[in-house]
Amino acid sequence: MRIATYNVEWFSSLFDDQNQLLIDDGWSGRRGVTRAQQIEAVGTVLTALDADGVMVIEAPDQGSKRDTVLALERFAAAFELRAHKAMLGFANTTQQEIALLYDPTSLTPKHDPRGAMVAGQGDTGAPRFDGVMRLDLDVDAKEDRVVFSKPPLELDVTTAAGRKLRLIGAHLKSKAPHGARTRDEVMRISIANRRKQLAQAIWLRRRIEEEVAAGEDVILLGDLNDGPGLDAFEDLFGRSSVEILLGDNGGPRMYDPHAVMALRHKLAAQPTTARFHIEREGRYLNALLDYVMVSEGLRSANPRWRIWHPFEDHTCWEVPALRDALLAASDHFPVVLDIEI
Repeated sequence: MRIATYNVEWFSSLFDDQNQLLIDDGWSGRRGVTRAQQIEAVGTVLTALDADGVMVIEAPDQGSKRDTVLALERFAAAFELRAHKAMLGFANTTQQEIALLYDPTSLTPKHDPRGAMVAGQGDTGAPRFDGVMRLDLDVDAKEDRVVFSKPPLELDVTTAAGRKLRLIGAHLKSKAPHGARTRDEVMRISIANRRKQLAQAIWLRRRIEEEVAAGEDVILLGDLNDGPGLDAFEDLFGRSSVEILLGDNGGPRMYDPHAVMALRHKLAAQPTTARFHIEREGRYLNALLDYVMVSEGLRSANPRWRIWHPFEDHTCWEVPALRDALLAASDHFPVVLDIEI
């Protein structure tokens, strides 16, 4: 069984309001890449992945005119992908949905959100991901209301072999300090946004603990926009979202070898899953942002992880067409889990 997570930058801009592919020479959301080039590149990558399920981060928009599932299934049909069915959970307002593209002969998923819509005062459980969690974010003895701008996709999945899984797709993000006009305002808004991201990680962690306690096997995958040493405010808060989700303070552990490697050797070379162009500096920044975390019950199923980074993975580098496609398709690279389930 192959399960992957893939953040496709501005996937939505490749479709018109009728959910048809825009195969033309207009510019995509990618720097120096046309829509036709990005479409071909994404199709090449997904074909090469040949995954049973791909958690698509920044999937096409869902709205009054846009249909995420229809767009993804039309894309899959255009490239004759084995993973040709799509599933969406809660839509959001960012034009960056979270959706599963899957092979229905391998996986039977069902959107299965759990929890109350609104957490009660002092409740330490995890409410539904489109609901509200109460948490004191700024240590003022008052509970704040936390919401997800991109509610995670929570799936009940059965594999063809009969294995039951809880699959959670997530896209955490600490917003830029929009509206700030002074250095102090930038600092204040940035810290507040960072608190909100960590609160969302705590929310996800609570859900994981509930699922594992109920005997479920859990896979958390997606773009966590966070990692050890990545954020300027990490020292202020003591730990990253990744550490919270792995379970650094006790309870059931989640595991991702790339996260463990980065946490263990902060000054050594680290795996990376994303590559961003820094315009003002004329260079690229590599970062570890995308993860596939598994609960302990799945570690006996011979899991094997691989990041399809064209400059770090020898196989990707050796195939010029795939290497070029990975660079043109997105500023993120797929993270792949092969597991015997």
